Amino acid sequence: MSNINQVKEYLQGLQKHLCAELEQLDGQATFVRDPWQRSAGGGGESRVLSDGKIFEQAGVGFSHVFGDEMPPSATKNRPELAGKKFQAVGVSLVIHPQNPYVPTTHANFRFFSAGEDNPVWWFGGGFDLTPYYPFREDIVHWHQQAKASCDPFGEELYPRYKDWCDKYFYLKHRNEARGVGGLFFDDVNAAGFEDSFAFVQTVGNGFLDAYAPIVKRRAGHPFGARQREFQLYRRGRYVEFNLLYDRGTLFGLQSGGRTESILMSLPPQVRWKYNWQPEPGSPEEELYRDYLKPQDWLSTST
Repeated sequence: MSNINQVKEYLQGLQKHLCAELEQLDGQATFVRDPWQRSAGGGGESRVLSDGKIFEQAGVGFSHVFGDEMPPSATKNRPELAGKKFQAVGVSLVIHPQNPYVPTTHANFRFFSAGEDNPVWWFGGGFDLTPYYPFREDIVHWHQQAKASCDPFGEELYPRYKDWCDKYFYLKHRNEARGVGGLFFDDVNAAGFEDSFAFVQTVGNGFLDAYAPIVKRRAGHPFGARQREFQLYRRGRYVEFNLLYDRGTLFGLQSGGRTESILMSLPPQVRWKYNWQPEPGSPEEELYRDYLKPQDWLSTST
């Protein structure tokens, strides 16, 4: 038997914890809190940090929405739930750093319940990393932490959810990965509510263990106009993915969510340049050649 109130309490606490830790990590800016209500049912709170010492923008949003009919994005793989009443609770974050040597990151943890009599429920979520000037040791650390979160619940989970992440965060129209992946999971319920919930908590609680050490290592790395311009160009890929493919963005818009909160994931500054190509032998080419391809990152850690 699922317990959405238990999940809601955890996710609200996770939002509070993440914001406190990110403020401490930034050392300058603080989150602005923006509660909101959804006319069709539910609401949430967006928290946004802007113009920090380390983070140009960081958004951590909590939402609990409900309604009489599941949005199309939520029933694509579950057509039998079309027209059912639903509840959805989740936390989503996106961090856009100032320094191009610090990767952008995204994480999301959510719970759905559909129907009234014997409702169908499931968890989803994960986290992924989008570097501009990557360091292999950072990516190995990131995936080591992802695996450490999964292993207590089955050693088969990390390779499955890592592969799902590689396939999900892929820009088909560009024929390239958004970044270096992480974990992506959905429809998690086979182990029962308690074990499924415990898994999501472990992944959620482990997110900063994966990301914070990378930030601390790279936030002071010197950079110039070239690196900044490339960062802004690559941010364009992030925008393209979120607006064209991201199921969370589509769900929020289709369910009548608060647009300002849904789109807080977009970077504050971004640029596109027609038919740009990296210079041969450059660090920018190295990103495309060596990193924007799904691969076994942990095989390099020994």
